Amino acid sequence: MQVIERYTSSARWFHWVHAVAFLWLVLSGLLLFGSWFGFTPVGIWIRVIHRAGAVLLAGSFLLYAILHFKKSWNFIKEAFIWEKTDLEWVKAAPGYYFGNDKAKMPPQGYINTGMKLFRLAIILGMIIFVISGSIMWFLKGIVPPAVIQYNLLLHDITFILSVCFLFIHIQLAVFHPRMDEGLLSIVDGKVSAEYAKSHHGLWYDETVNNRK
Repeated sequence: MQVIERYTSSARWFHWVHAVAFLWLVLSGLLLFGSWFGFTPVGIWIRVIHRAGAVLLAGSFLLYAILHFKKSWNFIKEAFIWEKTDLEWVKAAPGYYFGNDKAKMPPQGYINTGMKLFRLAIILGMIIFVISGSIMWFLKGIVPPAVIQYNLLLHDITFILSVCFLFIHIQLAVFHPRMDEGLLSIVDGKVSAEYAKSHHGLWYDETVNNRK
């Protein structure tokens, strides 16, 4: 079976470090979030653990950006480049994910429109998390209490939306029958030629042409 490299080793390491840091933040964040409803006592150690996870997540992004600036810039840029085929993907995606003919999906590049949406969520979420988290961490007692409360609310809303995106990401990458190579590709970095042709036809054609 012909295989094509999709993810480099550095990209795979970054993905898993990011995944661990994000789950760390989700679990500690749930304890902090529960304090809104009086479900759990929030001690100083929970906040320290949460902030350590925030440093790991933000630090991993920063380190990867320094070591792989071009790739990082493309990661951001591609999320904001939308074309006609992206609108066609949005129209066809609901039927495709519920079993319609695969041929109805427009051919996609290295990332499809769904991945662009997920990247946008990551980028915007990180910006909101960093700004609101920094205000609560470093400016408490300096800015008015109302500012802290507004940022806490924004932080929590973003947290809820991020967890929703996480569930969608896991469902598609792990459980959806048409994404059967999604999880394996981020483990060994490779996908079959058939999978690449079916899910990323434009990228597959470009890859094959570059090999000739």
